[in-house]
Amino acid sequence: MSMDALIERMEALLGPLEEAGDARRFFHATYLRTTRAVRDALRAGLFADPEWVERWDIAFADLYLDALRADSDGGVVSRPWAVAFRAAREQPSAPALRHVLLGLNAHINYDLPQALLAVISAREFGDPAITGRRRADHQRIDDVLSGQVAAEDEELARTGAARSPVDTLLGPVNQAASRRFLRESRIKVWHNAVALNAARAHGPAAYAERLGDLEDLSAARVAELVRPGQVLLRLGSR
Repeated sequence: MSMDALIERMEALLGPLEEAGDARRFFHATYLRTTRAVRDALRAGLFADPEWVERWDIAFADLYLDALRADSDGGVVSRPWAVAFRAAREQPSAPALRHVLLGLNAHINYDLPQALLAVISAREFGDPAITGRRRADHQRIDDVLSGQVAAEDEELARTGAARSPVDTLLGPVNQAASRRFLRESRIKVWHNAVALNAARAHGPAAYAERLGDLEDLSAARVAELVRPGQVLLRLGSR
């Protein structure tokens, strides 16, 4: 699958979510716009290894799309996604930003380390030159994401429910907190990928145990964000 095919697939899924008023549409639309931005960055030559970044981004998106399909079909999903999707069903009138952040936390904290392992073999993890290039491209994604924050804030203000005066006042603070959250989360993601790779070297049982630990921690993180309050301020202050 190419980035263009991935984007077409995500576009096809967005329409039904919007027509149904499904709160999962807020994260999906944000993710779609971010995926377009990554495709544009690839075309602009931002990355050292664009072919690897494309494979990685597709592997990453597939984990979310598989979870979305399973949830829509009434199947079992990982615990982080179960929390986020349950909130979409039970709290459809919650602020759009909250639903975006629930999806982001489930996808970045739990899915992203697995996506990295899908496209970085154990042998490559043992080669400092290769891992250096991979980590540099991983960090370059931060530039793409940071560049999307202000535009996404404006889009959510346009498409989501009306914001309270407090939310409007905190707009610049929320944007700064978003950038900090994204930057620090992706640093942690790399360390978690290294830990999963180390477990992978000890066999399937060790890997499953460590992945289970990550699933528990990620689910707890998403669950914490479900409770009322200024979610971004909580994320940005940690």
